[in-house]
Amino acid sequence: MPGGRERELRRRIGSIQSTKKITRAMELIAATRVVKAMQRANAARPYARLITSVIEDLAAGGAEVDHPLLRQAPEVRNVGFIIITGDRGLAGAYNTSVIRTAERQVMAHVSEGKGYSLCCVGRKSASYFRFRNYRIDNAVSGFSDNPSYDDARRIAETVSESFLSEAVDQVELIYTEFVSMGTQRVVVRRFLPLVDTEMMAREGSGTGREGSFEFEPSPEAVLEALLPRYTEARLYGALLDAAASEHASRQRAMKAATDNAEELITKLSRAMNQARQDAITTEIMEIVGGAEALGGGDATDADIAPASMLAGTDASVTATAGAHPA
Repeated sequence: MPGGRERELRRRIGSIQSTKKITRAMELIAATRVVKAMQRANAARPYARLITSVIEDLAAGGAEVDHPLLRQAPEVRNVGFIIITGDRGLAGAYNTSVIRTAERQVMAHVSEGKGYSLCCVGRKSASYFRFRNYRIDNAVSGFSDNPSYDDARRIAETVSESFLSEAVDQVELIYTEFVSMGTQRVVVRRFLPLVDTEMMAREGSGTGREGSFEFEPSPEAVLEALLPRYTEARLYGALLDAAASEHASRQRAMKAATDNAEELITKLSRAMNQARQDAITTEIMEIVGGAEALGGGDATDADIAPASMLAGTDASVTATAGAHPA
């Protein structure tokens, strides 16, 4: 049917244009949010560096604390995982990369005969591992794009309780580290147990700090109070990095989708123009065929009529003069 394909292509173009508006809007929103997320992540780094520096100073000054968070299990039998993903999709490979890395880590420990415990941060990781019948001991969501320090504190307390109760002997943190707008990488880092004070003392002495500070009430008491805050600060920094990475990944994904939509619209517009030309040519041929049928056996009229229709006004006048001489 002439014009049928043209109408179909027109509907497809309209649908893609609507999708393009959505992806463009999401790209702009992500571009705005990634700037704020970067600012929050950069603002939290000095606090993490300073609390680490204080702990190193305490350790370099000879403070030794037998804190449960420093407990090194003689044999690692159960490993806990904190998996940080997003609550929403449309962010490219952001969620998939973290989930695949986490699943490889879990399977590697399981193959060694170790147990596992999952703490899923974000709906995507929770739904993935729940669908595949992994055991999930804790799942939180609803704040992946804008985490707060209270969120980090709640997660850190839950994971620390599992570690202190010896339900797990080691905890690994898996998230996406934000390096720049164009670079984000999935990292796996040990979260618990914390680095012991002897190693902190060596790191502190290597930076020129020799414990020249005085702490009240005592270095041991200050260190014992700071270790839980240290875990919270580390987790909060990871949540902020993950949020910035999610927004950056979503911005790139939506920009790619918008560019693909523009390219597809161009291709479909060309196809629609071709279909329109084909429909016009078909209509002309039908008119010519009808004129030939109406001309009957008069060869002169049958030969002249198509030429007059295709040649334009001047040719039409000439053909008419030839067919009806004065």
